Amino acid sequence: MTSTSVAKPPRGTGQSIAARVEQATKTYGSGDAAVVALDAVTVDFAAGAFTAIMGPSGSGKSTLLHCMAGLDTLSSGQAFIGGTDIASLSDKELTLLRRDRLGFIFQAFNLLPVLTARENITLPLDLAGRKVDGEWFEKVIASLGLGERLGHRPAQLSGGQQQRVAVARALATKPEVVFGDEPTGALDSRTGAELLGFLRSAVDDLGQTVVMVTHDPVAASYADRVVFLADGRVVDELQAPTRDGVLEMMKRLGG
Repeated sequence: MTSTSVAKPPRGTGQSIAARVEQATKTYGSGDAAVVALDAVTVDFAAGAFTAIMGPSGSGKSTLLHCMAGLDTLSSGQAFIGGTDIASLSDKELTLLRRDRLGFIFQAFNLLPVLTARENITLPLDLAGRKVDGEWFEKVIASLGLGERLGHRPAQLSGGQQQRVAVARALATKPEVVFGDEPTGALDSRTGAELLGFLRSAVDDLGQTVVMVTHDPVAASYADRVVFLADGRVVDELQAPTRDGVLEMMKRLGG
């Protein structure tokens, strides 16, 4: 399948859509130097599900995630969070949407070194002037095993613990969607598996929506669904993916 496809929610037609793009196109440069990173992509991501985005290097997977999350702008087409068209928002409204409705987990932990783990986790709420939901906070902290680390600064934490703090920060606001861009890229295999288990339980036990870019077939196997990109287009998808199934698909795509 080489044409752009419209991917379907993984758990039936009754499931709501947390994020989607329609005819999303992103071009860098102009003229002979123009590079088409996204080529009229239409795809949606179901609420309450864990979706991975994969593809060979240069396939457009990180560009798709960044444009959906409002971290980059499309050249044409539309990107939606729930029913909100991101392109219709002012800069201030877009900032508020990212702060209040989205969570982000990156390969770099992006923690503030002068703040404790607790202060890093609650920072988005503090900036918004919102009270911490104590019950939700405790549930997130318990699921991530951070109870004894809340008073520590990042330099006093291992890489895996720092990434767990970053996950807790992403979940603290009860976001509509958590976007992850290679969140296990800087972790060893054991710590990466722990993090993926936490994301899986965030979906299963906390009802979160996770959309994650990864190059790792093992990481993708934790998801409910994998969307595959090649040359800026959605070319296939897998439901209930396995490591071997993902690996076979990536071999076919040359990734």
